[in-house]
Order: sequence, then structure tokens, then C-alpha cells
Amino acid sequence: MKISHLLACRRAFSLICIFTFIIIVQTTAQRLGFRKSYRWGHLWHKWCQRAIGMEVQVHGATSTDTPTLFASNHVSYLDIPALGSVIDGTFIAKAEIENWPIFGLLCKLQRTIFIQRDRRRIIEQREEIYGRLREGDNLIFFPEGTSHNGTFVLPFKSALFSAAEWEFDGKPLKIQPVSIAYSMLDGVVLGRRLRPTFAWYGDMAMAGHLWQLLGTGKLGIDIIFHEAIDIKQFGSRKLLSDYCERVVARGVSSALVRRVEIISHPIARASATRNKSSLNC
Repeated sequence: MKISHLLACRRAFSLICIFTFIIIVQTTAQRLGFRKSYRWGHLWHKWCQRAIGMEVQVHGATSTDTPTLFASNHVSYLDIPALGSVIDGTFIAKAEIENWPIFGLLCKLQRTIFIQRDRRRIIEQREEIYGRLREGDNLIFFPEGTSHNGTFVLPFKSALFSAAEWEFDGKPLKIQPVSIAYSMLDGVVLGRRLRPTFAWYGDMAMAGHLWQLLGTGKLGIDIIFHEAIDIKQFGSRKLLSDYCERVVARGVSSALVRRVEIISHPIARASATRNKSSLNC
């Protein structure tokens, strides 16, 4: 695939300008006491999305319940501006991102919740997540725990669904499965061979990957919002996690073949019933 270094330079310059503006404006706003300035991230993500050359097609609708926990598959760092541009929420991310140059600072300004795989901090991290949800913040997380090549979905970690057991204002927390698929390039269906150009996983170097990405054409991304559910429909977070994994995987597969499918609520109830029946056998 041909890379335009001129296009990459133009896009990189645009991103630098946007990042500089975000850092100055949000840092100043926070010092002046604008505590909710992190919610401007919705706008920043839209700007970054356009600067990079991403065209996001949304299917379905985001949950109107507040708070909602959005569970998405993870393909690349591009998931952040793609999802952040269409969801009014904050991300849950792995702790090492906090120390990344520039990106770590931007994440902090948006009040990203950083999770460490340290048993000594589990209670503290759960309390932070609970507190943010109680404040009415929607949260976005990647239950695979890592990124992959975008062709299929890795198993979801049920432990990450522990927040689903909480209730707010007497109602169980809503969980909305979300599928994200990198499906088009310059209006042409993106084949399996080219998906790693946009997927970022394994030991790929970010600098080289980002430069190659900035030098390509318009990237088409499908984001599918399946119907929101809650743990009471399933009885356990394991069944809830398994259901979300299947729904997200089905959505990704449908988007990659250009037959987008939104999984609705009745299927959720049927899946839960089938799962419970199989466990009783």
C-alpha cells in the first residue's frame, strides 16, 4: 500500500496543533475551577478523528440511561477518538498508558481511569470506578484486556464486568455492548491483508505505525451500538460477559462483510435463558 509522506506531514501537523490547543485550554480551565472540563473530550475526539482522516459510521443508538458502561472490542489506539467522538463518556485504560508521552497527559485531562494489575489496588480502583459512575459519568472499557488485529474478538474477561453488580438509584447499571470494525479504505472494503495497517497490537512500534496510518487515505469505521442490558437478565457477570462477547463478535463479523447487524434486547433474554438451561443440565 502506497504511503503519502506529504499527507502524513499535514495530518501530523494538524494533530500537533490540536493536542497543543487541548493541553493549554483544559489545563487552564482546570486551574480556574472548571471541574467538568474533562467532558470536552467529546469535542476533542471529533477534531482528532477528522485530522487523521477517519470516517465513522454509527449504527444503532447510545443508551439514554446515565450512567452506562460501554463494553467494546479493542483494535487500535484509533478506537479512542472513534468511540470518544460518539460516546459522551470516559475511558478505563491500562496503567502503562498513563506514562506515555503526550497521550498520557491527554488521557489524564479527560479523567481516564487507569487500572493496574495489582491485587493491592483492586479495592481502590473499584472505589474510583464506583465513584465516577455514581457521579453520573458514562464509562467505556475494553473487556478483551488488549488490542488485536480487528478480524475477530478475543475472549472477554468476566472480572472486568464486576461493576455490573452495582445499582444506582435503585436500578442495575446498564451495560451496552459496542462493536467497532475497521472496514473501508477510500470507499473500498478493507481486506484481511490490510487490516493490520490500522490495527495496533502485539509488539508493533507506535511511531512507525502512526506515520504509516497518517499517510494513507480515508479510513471507514463502523461502530455498532447493540441494545443495552443489565445483569438481572443474566443472573451472573460471567453469563453477562459471555453474552456481550458473542454480541460484539457478531457485530464485528457483520460489519466486515458490509451486512451490519444490531443485536436487540429480545435476543439478550433468549440467550440468558439458554445459558441458564445449559448450566442446569
